Amino acid sequence: MSYTPPEIWTWDAESGGKWAKLNRPIAGPTHDKELPVGQHPFQLYSLATPNGVKVTVLFEELLAAGHAGAEYDAWLIRIQDGDQFGSGFVDVNPNSKIPALMDRSGPEPVRVFESGAILLHLAEKFDAFLGPRAVRPEMLSWLFWQMGSAPYLGGGFGHFYAYAPEPMEYPINRFAMEVKRQLDVLDRTLADRRYLAGDDYTIADMANWAWYGQLALGRQYEAGTFLQVESYENVQRWAKEIDARPAVQRGRMVNRMTGAPETQLHERHDASDFETSTQDKVGGA
Repeated sequence: MSYTPPEIWTWDAESGGKWAKLNRPIAGPTHDKELPVGQHPFQLYSLATPNGVKVTVLFEELLAAGHAGAEYDAWLIRIQDGDQFGSGFVDVNPNSKIPALMDRSGPEPVRVFESGAILLHLAEKFDAFLGPRAVRPEMLSWLFWQMGSAPYLGGGFGHFYAYAPEPMEYPINRFAMEVKRQLDVLDRTLADRRYLAGDDYTIADMANWAWYGQLALGRQYEAGTFLQVESYENVQRWAKEIDARPAVQRGRMVNRMTGAPETQLHERHDASDFETSTQDKVGGA
């Protein structure tokens, strides 16, 4: 079916697709709703999408490494219900996207939004998971590579392959080609190094693993066979090694609303919540 763009675009709220009713061409809140605040220095408002998982993995890795000051409350933002358009959330992230962080560890609260910014803020605050200074440019390059590349995977390939109202050959082919190119970039890089910046596990690995590692493990869009993810052997080795880390396994559970009930921890306020407050323990579906 051919399409000729009109002279002036207008918003059709019923354009279709899984997330169509959540998107709009304007910013700002749609309703008044304050955000809850817990007792810990860091207040995270998120959902266990790949961008959300990046941050909860880092928090759990910091705590596992002995940084007691990294204790955090993780509050669930139900994007399907429009929580991200509440006035309190918009005050923390004017872009209305998860994750959003309020750092209350200092004399005045500081907001941080965009997942890459949150990773860098926390890693610098605790001087952790940044890698040796000599390889810092390489680490930062891979961190920002992920921030620039993942929209092709999520908003491009993922949208047209899994969420669009109907399958369309051109956009699926266009974005599948780009995602496979990106996987090849990672595979070639990981051929002669353990992690993306060398021998040290860093926030660049956490950021890329949340998107590309989970894709390689068959967790994204049910597209593993379509993209032949098993053929990227170096990415597979890297993804499985990170996936086996206990802190990563905990980080994946936080603010998660899908999967087996025992893997879902809707809110996290204490380390004991992993044992006592998963959905199988609290009776949730």
